[in-house]
Amino acid sequence: AQRFVRETVGRIRRAGATGRLTLRADAGYWAGSVMTACEDHDVEFSITVRRTKPLVATIAAIDDDAWVTIPYTRGGTAQIAETVYNRRRLIVRRTRIDDDPEALVLFDEWRHHAFVTNRTGTAVVLDREHRAHAVVELAIRDLKEGSGLNHCPSGVFNANAAWLVATTIAHNIVRWTQLIGHTDHTHNATVLRTATTFRRRLLALPGRLTTSGNMPSLRLPTRWPWADQFLRLLTRLRALPTIA
Repeated sequence: AQRFVRETVGRIRRAGATGRLTLRADAGYWAGSVMTACEDHDVEFSITVRRTKPLVATIAAIDDDAWVTIPYTRGGTAQIAETVYNRRRLIVRRTRIDDDPEALVLFDEWRHHAFVTNRTGTAVVLDREHRAHAVVELAIRDLKEGSGLNHCPSGVFNANAAWLVATTIAHNIVRWTQLIGHTDHTHNATVLRTATTFRRRLLALPGRLTTSGNMPSLRLPTRWPWADQFLRLLTRLRALPTIA
């Protein structure tokens, strides 16, 4: 992992990047050698820490007054605190479900997630930014499962590179269509979370071409479950101004 970090930083710098670099990673990168590599190359980091007995003891030693409540999810409580672990700054988030009696019976204690960092800033802000790295992982998963990146077609590097470009363009078009076309982003029932679902419901729409009076027509199914959603999205896209 440390070699990967050093090579990646070197390539980024050789490509001309001169700004601040930050590594956000899960517990697979938690190692002293990785953090040392980051420090050697002036890279900021926040890396999830695996749950070990020393870590559990460190978290248990945090004073109750040190925890700060943060907005997190509905129906639950989340709090942030920080301490020091192996001479590095450790930020801990603990969460608990409050409004589900059945869940409280099974999970009546706090669940903890901790990461080490060399970054400056408040624990609340750094925790929020560390959690954001999961969005990148979800995008990569969606790119693989929803746009075909998990099926590189060739043993030739350049052919696979071209495939990567094509799948990325396809994935971006799907996402742009979804974001631009949806009028209600707060209604969970109408927001399609993955490219696969979007394609299955709104792009892979069955129909047949017919001709009447020398005019071609596309006939769509009359009982398609997502017809209203399709028409709302299509209407909004058609209303967009044309860019010359």
